[in-house]
Amino acid sequence: MLSLIKTSIPPKEVLMPRLEQVLYSGYVAQGEVVEQFERKFEEFIGGGHTLSLNSGTAALHIALILAGVKEGDEVISTALTAEPTNVAIKMVGAKVRWADVDIKTGNISAKAIEKVINSKTKAIIVVDYAGIPVDVKGIQEISEKYNVPVIEDAAHALGAKYNGRKTGCHFPFTVYSFQAIKHLTTVDGGALQILDRDLYEKGKLIRWFGLDKKLTRMENNISIQGYKYHMNNVNATIGLIQLEGIDELIQKYIDNGKYLDEQLKGIPGVELIEYYENTEPSYWLYTLKVDHREKFIEKMANHGIMASELHKRNDLHTFLNDFPAHLPNLDLFYDRMVHIPCGWWVTKEDCDKMITLIKSGW
Repeated sequence: MLSLIKTSIPPKEVLMPRLEQVLYSGYVAQGEVVEQFERKFEEFIGGGHTLSLNSGTAALHIALILAGVKEGDEVISTALTAEPTNVAIKMVGAKVRWADVDIKTGNISAKAIEKVINSKTKAIIVVDYAGIPVDVKGIQEISEKYNVPVIEDAAHALGAKYNGRKTGCHFPFTVYSFQAIKHLTTVDGGALQILDRDLYEKGKLIRWFGLDKKLTRMENNISIQGYKYHMNNVNATIGLIQLEGIDELIQKYIDNGKYLDEQLKGIPGVELIEYYENTEPSYWLYTLKVDHREKFIEKMANHGIMASELHKRNDLHTFLNDFPAHLPNLDLFYDRMVHIPCGWWVTKEDCDKMITLIKSGW
């Protein structure tokens, strides 16, 4: 079965010597290797300050705290995402307010965000779903108009671009996941890209119990709530090795995605995703809309190819559905949405097989 998602691990002869070096160095906790990873990740992104963490969920949690979201506040978000995006909102005691998606992309709509902003709105979470960049310009305009900070969940979108600049450069906070199946994995982990230096320094305190690691324990005075959210030297070592080949790896996703974009045009029963002007997806998944989705998935499976909608709509989770909303665009989009493989493990022959199968109908 050609899998929809797959973990990329460096070759044994590259990975293991450097892992052994750190494992037997006598220091496996957060240290100099973590610092090195953060600085290298900043270079890759091309802007902001990297706060490495033990998960993308921790990054979302800290971003919400730094954005000033408190108990009883509201955060506007999308129901088309993995659950951690919205579970994190509940972690700060806030409530989730749904905004509808853009029918052309599946991403949260700037117009829909504006319709649900109110006096309790303290942040907006946008998701570059499946590696497709959001409407950066439209959302920036809403953020500035209402003075509400934006948190970009780019867990699927490492290397995606707007106006030639990568995710991480466009909003105050950008969240990355380095969980097992993402473009870059540290086995598990995440990062928060923060544009403001002072907020970055505050984030470092929140990451580690409220303690300042530049001071001794006896010199410290905890003044804010902190957590045990740090990355360690072992995960950071894996991350450093992954960064050495990340451009080539992401390019494999992009090459496959662009090829599918070109070859799947004009097929009856298939509607391709439209991308916003001046955006470049990183194609963590290849997303399309099809008629009779269950039959499509069945046909692909019968020919050894995994296809799936992958994520459950978050508004179907009772815990997350604080304000049940009519989301007509999401209804239409979700009923036809499906993902097919396009990652680093997918060959041109695999792509051609999928294209032939789709062209033959289902």
